[in-house]
Amino acid sequence: MKKDKTLNICQIADVCGACSMQGISYEQQLAIKQEKVEKLFSKYYQVNKIIQNDKTYHYRNKAQISFDYVDGKVIAGNYIESSHVVVGMKNCQLINEEVNEIFNEIVSLVKKYKVPIFDERKMKGFLRHVLIRNNCDNSEIMIVFVTGNQRYDLSKVINELLRKYSNIKTVIQNINSSYTSMILGDKNRILYGRGYIVDELCGYTFKISVSSFYQINHDQTVKLYDYALKKADIKSDDIVLDTYCGIGTIGIIASKKAKKVIGVEINKQAIKDAINNARHNDVDNISFICKDASKFMLDYDKEVDVVIMDPPRNGSDYKFISSLIRLAPDRIVYISCNPDTQLRDIKLLLKRGYQIKDIQPFDLFSFTDHIENIILLKRV
Repeated sequence: MKKDKTLNICQIADVCGACSMQGISYEQQLAIKQEKVEKLFSKYYQVNKIIQNDKTYHYRNKAQISFDYVDGKVIAGNYIESSHVVVGMKNCQLINEEVNEIFNEIVSLVKKYKVPIFDERKMKGFLRHVLIRNNCDNSEIMIVFVTGNQRYDLSKVINELLRKYSNIKTVIQNINSSYTSMILGDKNRILYGRGYIVDELCGYTFKISVSSFYQINHDQTVKLYDYALKKADIKSDDIVLDTYCGIGTIGIIASKKAKKVIGVEINKQAIKDAINNARHNDVDNISFICKDASKFMLDYDKEVDVVIMDPPRNGSDYKFISSLIRLAPDRIVYISCNPDTQLRDIKLLLKRGYQIKDIQPFDLFSFTDHIENIILLKRV
């Protein structure tokens, strides 16, 4: 596709690969995403017009920056797609503007204090990555230094950052000494603050820790969740099951209309965060269970009216869908970040007594090929 030369195209777009739609007008991006969802689902049900992103630049509330040595010099930026080669970056068009500024300040301080960089080839050194998270109004920012096992005193770097940015509320060291493509390791040390930041979403507040799954586009997530819960049509006597519940965001928001919400998640830390989030929001009609959702649905012998599912990119599996069919909720709201795997799962539900009643794509990630898609199914 011919690129629009009038757009502000990122200078490293061709080598970075994170923004596959750089140089394509936003109207064209929406058209491409609309066509993709229609190609997958239009034979089953009419696809609504995609809901666009009101803020196409600097919408991400999470940034991950990797470090390496090139010709003896420190370089920081993104990995080239499908590699561990770092391409230098100073200003990402998708990352929050102040986070871009903080990122550059960290790079400057790393060079100033000669912080040792981790060498993946030798599996030696200290600093591997820096992860930065911000809340919706930038009043709270989290800095995570991802390091190898080597000891190094970051106090001078941290003190300079805190003097310059009063909205940095916590600084954490995450230790990852494995040869892996995963950014984060399993161990965390709080170096400053309380170990989390707080964000407001749909009238509730949520504590976000280092490894919390939290949608990276706040304003579009508000639209996404509002739409999903509207289509769920939750009544005051409904029992709602939130599978893949994470830190409890959509389940807690759904609780204001439901009789009871049950959140199920296999990640222990996420369940701890979800319980704390319900507690500090004074929500008492929700419970959280640390268990595989498929197993929970097989064992659960009470009626459920609505199931909300928001699985990872690879979708659900046959075991989950089979358990869901056995549970037989009246409505299923399937939120997906990968319409291809969503279609695979939907086909199984259509064969077992469900009908599609609504399909709504969202653009949460402008300049990338990612699409969020909500499908409402009802049991015949």
